[in-house]
Amino acid sequence: MNTETPNNNKLTGQKGEELAINFLEKKGYKILDTNFVSGKYEIDLISEFQNKLVFIEVKTRHNAKVEPEFAVNRSKQQHIARAAEGYMRLKKLKQEIRFDIIAINHGNGQTEIIHFEDAFYPIYYK
Repeated sequence: MNTETPNNNKLTGQKGEELAINFLEKKGYKILDTNFVSGKYEIDLISEFQNKLVFIEVKTRHNAKVEPEFAVNRSKQQHIARAAEGYMRLKKLKQEIRFDIIAINHGNGQTEIIHFEDAFYPIYYK
């Protein structure tokens, strides 16, 4: 039985993003923006690391049977890329970019955080 409701999912996501921010800052990432929206597309975290602009999708699960990172499918990747384009256009940025995923799984009294750097390269289909 799935006990996750929309409000629980949102709270789980917010807590996951907070964990991801702390994790990234300890690694030397500078967080520039959170929950950036461009049109109907959204990016969880935007950071800068080693002169690269890094767009990060955070996926948090409780006792996941499937790894959280698998929720970032091709369609989600395209949405993240479109939001990234909107961010760069808005901020008038022209620098190297990268797309990462932070997967967080809470289970058996432990929290596992995995950072997938350069996790995907968006492909556009018209």
